[in-house]
Amino acid sequence: MNIKIHRGTGEIGGSCVEVWTASTRIVLDMGLPLVNPDGTPFKGNTYPGRLLPDITGLYDGSGDIAVLISHAHQDHYGLLDHVHDKCDIYLGKATQTLIEITNLFTGKDWQIGRPHHFESGKSFMIGDIEITPYLMDHSAYDAYAFLITGEGKSLLYSGDFRSHGRKAKVFYWFKKNVIKKVDYLLLEGTTIGSSSHKSISESDIEEQLINLFDSTEGINLIYTSGQNIDRLVSIFRACRRRRKIMVVDFYIAHILKSLKNDSIPHPSESYPEIRVFFPYRLSNKMCRENQEKLLYQFKKYKITKEEIDLNYKNIVMLVRPSMKSDLERISNLSGGNFIYSLWGGYKKDDYTYDFIKYLESRGMKSLDLHTSGHADIKTLKEMVEAVQPANIVPIHTFAGDEYEKIFTDTNILRVKDGEII
Repeated sequence: MNIKIHRGTGEIGGSCVEVWTASTRIVLDMGLPLVNPDGTPFKGNTYPGRLLPDITGLYDGSGDIAVLISHAHQDHYGLLDHVHDKCDIYLGKATQTLIEITNLFTGKDWQIGRPHHFESGKSFMIGDIEITPYLMDHSAYDAYAFLITGEGKSLLYSGDFRSHGRKAKVFYWFKKNVIKKVDYLLLEGTTIGSSSHKSISESDIEEQLINLFDSTEGINLIYTSGQNIDRLVSIFRACRRRRKIMVVDFYIAHILKSLKNDSIPHPSESYPEIRVFFPYRLSNKMCRENQEKLLYQFKKYKITKEEIDLNYKNIVMLVRPSMKSDLERISNLSGGNFIYSLWGGYKKDDYTYDFIKYLESRGMKSLDLHTSGHADIKTLKEMVEAVQPANIVPIHTFAGDEYEKIFTDTNILRVKDGEII
């Protein structure tokens, strides 16, 4: 069995790994880069050289090759639109739902012509390669690691994972049930080099949100990812405990409803604390694209700008920069909290920076509250202890040279993009 990491040995994002035997080829993830080789943000047309991994037959349909998608973050699936529609795509059912929602609201074209859904812990075959997916705790809902075996060899692709989210128990189930002594562990190291301390948990986030709600009699605005379900649950739980109204726009409402999981809060009679806001720009866009039904399904739970202004002391509203014109029509912002709950690097974007400065100019107090979607050093070590690999291959990291200092009892195999193992 052979392995080639097309992208990821020296950067976070853009993940793509090819695995093949004498008769079968598969690709693990088709990610869009997050950064250019010089570390500047990737903007879509600034990456020098060839953007697509050099994988014969994947784009023109001439090859017999399957793609596995670990989760619905674009640095793991963002090049799917280039894959030929004859190609079989293996992914979690909820992962496909999230990709299709992104298509719907952004006008992208990540079409999945031949989807195959898998379940955690249940092995399946592609040719002579056996794959066992393992559900992982991550900031993306429905994220997986993959155990790959073929021709007498074994490989574990960690994907993105952690153990401090709301699905920590699935990581501990994985540690108990995964096979030991794999030949190679392709181990993500997003947090290596940036922080060595233990990450705070989503439960900690919930408690800190409560403290922030108690710190003001004003409105609370929160900027977070609409697809970070763990964070949305933390916000909802904090709202319920403080009898606040959680206001989401119809994009987030549609995500929560579409996942079809009754344990996830969503606009309904079961969750009366959740109300739905209709941003002007996004509402117009959906109407122009004949998607009015997306708005009408939440009409019963609508909250207006006037209601938000009237009840501002009890409002916790999820916002983003594109909603600035809506916030301009809300009077009672002064004295409230603006809670930034995303990776800090996004603040370098001018659009985000200007949005934060605008809210501060309206008299809001700007605060950061976030925890990583990726494993800290302690959890990375737990992964290695569970799998007991003969070799660790750094991937999804800017700090591959640091692995030898952390995993001192395991051989660290440093490779470059395009090298064959």
